[in-house]
Amino acid sequence: MRAHYRAAVLAAVLCVGCSSTNPFYDPQVAHRARDGFHNNYLSGPIGGSILKWQWERTIDGLPKPPANAYQFPVDQPDLAWLANNRKTTSATWIGHATTLMQVNGVNLLTDPIFSERASPVSFFGPKRKVPLPMTLEQLPHIDVVLISHNHYDHLDRDTVQRLNRQPGGAPLFLVPLGLKAWMTEAGISNVRELDWWQQTAVPGLDIHFVPVQHWSARSPFDRFDTLWGGWMVRTAQSARKPFSFFFAGDTGYSPDFTDIHRRFADIDLALLPIGAYEPRWFMQKQHVNPAEAVQIHRDLHARHSIGIHWGTFELTDEPLDEPPKALARALQAVDVIATEFTVLRHGETVRF
Repeated sequence: MRAHYRAAVLAAVLCVGCSSTNPFYDPQVAHRARDGFHNNYLSGPIGGSILKWQWERTIDGLPKPPANAYQFPVDQPDLAWLANNRKTTSATWIGHATTLMQVNGVNLLTDPIFSERASPVSFFGPKRKVPLPMTLEQLPHIDVVLISHNHYDHLDRDTVQRLNRQPGGAPLFLVPLGLKAWMTEAGISNVRELDWWQQTAVPGLDIHFVPVQHWSARSPFDRFDTLWGGWMVRTAQSARKPFSFFFAGDTGYSPDFTDIHRRFADIDLALLPIGAYEPRWFMQKQHVNPAEAVQIHRDLHARHSIGIHWGTFELTDEPLDEPPKALARALQAVDVIATEFTVLRHGETVRF
């Protein structure tokens, strides 16, 4: 039953050849084509045969349980400090791609998912393997939510609706082109929709939407209908303590990161995915492995990077505890010191 459900959900989300007319089509903009949005440096299919992948992982009994039997360490965040912090730049990893960033007095949340499953339904689908270090209600008041794309492990309907009802008023939701209509249908109105290289601002911060290599879909009928991307957040020029961070969301490796560096040469922190990468024949174009994440770190010339998108939901074939081990090997292979690119415990806060 589990294997059949998994194949059905993945077929819905990863279906090949499903597209519709792009209402944002612009013949002058390469990534906004008539048949949907396109990546900058990729042509042809982004994945492969879902049935082949599911067959192989079922036969091989993948993914294997992690060596720690899913007993990942979980920190208890200092909730009072987070609630009152307005001066110290900090990052708190909630799990998967969800990180609480506090920059220049602004609380930002990346791709929030506080549900037990990354799925269109509550009773089947990838289940959270590590408990949440804090509840959604324990978060400080969130000012800005950054959404990278519409896959279920990055855009969770229940979570964004609950955030929209937070005490003190709804956050500002920043979303890729095409997703504002979905947010409106979900009852969320405080939304700004951006195309690649567009920017917006909130008091104290400039925020830019940038290209990465990925795709979008929430059903068999909307593949590539909405855009995907990463976010560059920078303190305003008048800030006493300048700081910038990049959130990649989900991505395969591409020259997009060199392009980002050309425009944003000063990056203090990069939140980079290091998990959900096996098997490579299926995942390579859409999900980087740790070695490719290290290359992105170098392409961006980031001062520091934190590995995200691992250790929370069992989505692909590598053991859930493998990405940090592979990251350590990749850093050593290219002589990057380990303190430049680290991982956090669930719930851990680092201050800058």
